[in-house]
Amino acid sequence: MKILALDSSSLVAGVAVLCDEKLVGEFTVNYKKTHSQTLLPMLDMLAKMIELDMNTLDAIAITSGPGSFTGLRIGSATAKGLAMALDKPIIPVKTVDALAYNLWGSANLVCPIMNARRNQTYTGLYEFKDGEMVTLKEQCAVDIKEIIEIINEKNRPVTFLGDGMEVFRESIAENIKVPYDFAPANKNEHSAASVGALGMILYKKGVMETSFEHKPDYLRLSQAERERLKAGKAIE
Repeated sequence: MKILALDSSSLVAGVAVLCDEKLVGEFTVNYKKTHSQTLLPMLDMLAKMIELDMNTLDAIAITSGPGSFTGLRIGSATAKGLAMALDKPIIPVKTVDALAYNLWGSANLVCPIMNARRNQTYTGLYEFKDGEMVTLKEQCAVDIKEIIEIINEKNRPVTFLGDGMEVFRESIAENIKVPYDFAPANKNEHSAASVGALGMILYKKGVMETSFEHKPDYLRLSQAERERLKAGKAIE
């Protein structure tokens, strides 16, 4: 089984190719460039370096959301275009799930925290049990204090990761009541390899969709949509 994985849900852009249990190649960029500038050039470079015949792919895994609205749209359009041209299925991988998968095998609870602005976080809660990732709290958009309360109720050590670590570090310190730590730099950001590894599992479970069916899951309205709705209600 050979899978192409794409991730553009955050400031990090990632492309990876996995073949069965092997990571064949991965490119990751986290530096001041838009995904429209990085995603396809990275894919082109990776394909040339590993001599990838795109027609040999079984599927394309993509972070389906939540995350950056623009980033998700770019990733979705890229995946849909490739899937349509190659006649391959798309594997939608939940963004927060994929981020949690970075810490596969952790003895602690795993809590990804992405900065969703307005003191909110895209988050979820996970544990690894009997060789599998178990979802204790589905990905959601909540106030940082809400997910901390859920963690406190579990009364177990937890590891945080994601771009919200620095943003919410003070809130965590003030409200957490269980032992906690933060993932190191090599594990705390989005990884296309994790998207691909989780995509492999979903593929075997039959979790796939066509290029026509795929669309991002934003979890909440964009700021522009919220302001438009607010203005509409004010006019009424």
